[in-house]
Amino acid sequence: MQKTLKSYFFWTHQRGSFHYDVMVTLILLFIFITPLPFFHRILDYGDKAPSNAAYLEPIQVVGDGDYGLLLTVPAQDVQVDLSADTRTVRKALHRAIQPVTGDAVSVVRWETIPGPNGQPAQWKVWVHR
Repeated sequence: MQKTLKSYFFWTHQRGSFHYDVMVTLILLFIFITPLPFFHRILDYGDKAPSNAAYLEPIQVVGDGDYGLLLTVPAQDVQVDLSADTRTVRKALHRAIQPVTGDAVSVVRWETIPGPNGQPAQWKVWVHR
């Protein structure tokens, strides 16, 4: 019995054998029968937004005509002071667009679109992959 359990743990059975099929079946049963919240607790990466967060505007993405993208980002998604240096602004913009574009983009340029109160309402961000 101990030898069989050890062989299951180290996965030493040949493909297509009875024990191999049992192991694969158990893994598939675990994946498909286990409730989804179990995986959310196990795989909590800490980068999720709070469940009560109100998303007023989504990030809009369009091609810029070349090999890049033009993103329209709501101002509340960009956490930066307007008087900050360009490196700080670029990092804040990259953090804001990362959920949509991933890490493989670089921010080329940006501009703000003022709202009725004079404060930025949106950011136009040009990126390249």
